[in-house]
Formats: sequence, C-alpha cells, structure tokens
Amino acid sequence: MSADPTRELTPSHAEALLASVRAFAEGPLAAQVEAIDRTGYYPQTELQALARLGAMSAHLDAPHGTADFGLAIRAMAEVSRVCGATGFMHWCQAVCGLYLQQSGNPALTGEVLQRHVAGQALGGTALSNPMKTYAQIETLLLKAVPVEGGYLVNGNLPWVSNLGPGQYCGAIAGVSDGTQGPGREVMFLVRCDAPGVALQECPSFSGMEGTGTYALRLKDHFVGTDQLIADPAKPFIGRVRAAFVMLQCGMALGVVQGAIDSIWAVEQPLGHVNQFLDERPTALQAELDDLQARVLELARTPFDSSNDFFLRVLDARAHGAELSLRAAQSALLHQGARGYLLSSEVQRRVRESHFVAIVTPAIKHLRKEMARLSTPEMPA
Repeated sequence: MSADPTRELTPSHAEALLASVRAFAEGPLAAQVEAIDRTGYYPQTELQALARLGAMSAHLDAPHGTADFGLAIRAMAEVSRVCGATGFMHWCQAVCGLYLQQSGNPALTGEVLQRHVAGQALGGTALSNPMKTYAQIETLLLKAVPVEGGYLVNGNLPWVSNLGPGQYCGAIAGVSDGTQGPGREVMFLVRCDAPGVALQECPSFSGMEGTGTYALRLKDHFVGTDQLIADPAKPFIGRVRAAFVMLQCGMALGVVQGAIDSIWAVEQPLGHVNQFLDERPTALQAELDDLQARVLELARTPFDSSNDFFLRVLDARAHGAELSLRAAQSALLHQGARGYLLSSEVQRRVRESHFVAIVTPAIKHLRKEMARLSTPEMPA
C-alpha cells in the first residue's frame, strides 16, 4: 500500500513527461486561463488531456502509475505555473485517484480507477469538512445511518470542486444509529448523478470560477459496498493524510514560480527602480528551490504515518502558502501599474496565492495542527 521510491521513472522519461506537461500548459491551457479564472470556463478537455499525458497519475502504484510522488508534484507545479485553478483541479483529480487505489475495494480499483487515470472520468475530494473536523475546527456535516447493504447518508457540503455531470468525489460521513451521535466515520465515493445527490451553484468567487465548484446535497443517498473507500475511515485518513497535504505543495510551487516569471518579465524596463524592492526574484527563486528540495525529499516516503513526518509535511505546505502570498505581492509591486490591470496575469496570480493560503488546510489550520503535534501532552 505504500509507494516504493526505487520504482521511479528513469530521469529521461520523467523529464519527457514534464516537458509534455509544460508544452501543454504553455500552449492550449494558457489560451484558456482568463476564461477559467473570470468567466467560469471549466477546462474539462484540458484536464482530460493532462490525464492522458500521465500528469495526474504518476504518484499511483503500477500499473496505473510509477509511485513517484515527486514527479506528480513537479507536474502539478508546471500546470499551476500557468494556471492556478487548473493546478488545483489537477490536485483534486490526483488525490481522488489516490483514494480509489488505496481503498483496496475491487469495485473501485478496477475499471473505475482505469477510467479515472485515463481522464475518461473526473473526480474531486469532499474532505475539507472532515479534515477540519479531525482538527477540531468544525463538526461533520454528513451523517450516515446503517441500513441493509450499506448506509443512508444525509447532509450538505457548502463547496466541493472538480464536479459536474458524470463526475464524483470522495466523502466522509459520521455513522450513527439515529439515537446517538456518530461513533465512527465511513468514507465513500459520491457520484454526482446518483439518486439522492444534487449539485447547487455556489456564489461567485473573486477568482477560480472555472473549478467546477458546487454545493453538494445528499438526501437519503444510499451508499453500498461498491462505493466504500474505507470503513472505518479514520485509519485510512491516518495513512493518506501526509500524501493528501503533500500533493498540494505542487500548487504552491507553481504559483510562486509563475510570480517570479512575472517579475523577470519587467526586469529589463523596470530593474533600475525595482532593485529597491525587498523581495527580489533571485532571493525568491533561491527560497523556492530550497522549498522544492524539501518537498521532493518528503515525497520519497509519502505514506510515512508518523507524527514527526506529518509535522514536516505541514510545515512545508505552510511555507508554500506563505511564499505564494509574498511572491505574488512582490510580482504586483515589481510590475507596478501594468500589474494592476484587471487583465494582468499578476492580478490573477495574487488571487491564486490567496486561494493557496485558504484552501483546506488553510494557513491557520496548518498552524493549529502544527501546534497540536508539537505539544507532547496533546494527543495526535
């Protein structure tokens, strides 16, 4: 069930995959960035193309991938460097594939996973609320009652991304018999077009409009054994939590690199005055390179379930979010008035950096968990 760091693509094959992803991101994807960010274009075709390249499955075990989390993170960074929204959906698809494969459920690890890896089906992750619940920030919003052959699930999740007709996501519900509170949790696959499942449009966001984000409503939705990812869910989450958070670092690495690119783009005409700004591109690049090295080292053992390892993953993820904010603001200051135009990629990058900082786990969530894990008397 764990990744084997010795089973990686050869360097030449890995670099070829990254070159293919980079070319696609800088070509077809770049042409759609403004529509994705501002007009709500959902890049289904582009996501499917990235899946066919293998960009979203490198972290999976054979035969679907090569168990190379580092390569998966680097591919996600290439996408996020051009479009943070698509980088986020890239993460959604990648982590949903992780759920399917790690479930061990033959009903999910066969044709369902194969279609997912090929991009014939797209999926998301509805674990924002459960992750906050495990961190004692929220309470579970989905409730499951045992019935013959499975569970009936009810509840509403305010926003879940990378959804749409024919798509799906992983979700967690608290299990109770209806007379007392939840005693455990169950994790399962929710299909958007299944009975008892409804998608509701969300209010407009300041950006990232094309991420296929909806409110997910479950009303007496039956979950059978063919949908089960983990029962009980908590041991499963303990096994994949570091991988879940670690993969998100790909978004941060890409957003930061895109911001640095924007700084260099105006160095020739504005360098004579930009030299007086604090956050200069060479210093930002050095910090980014150090962070990437840390993340890629962590990616060699993504299923290490120790609290010490998880603390290191959380720290890297928090550093990525904070660096995204700093780099995007620096890009705005370096570009000046041209970066204040609504059509500027810098304006988009600022909003993307805000998203990296608030998407679960947000900076405050990360710091809370880091404080908890760093305090010996507090249970992990």
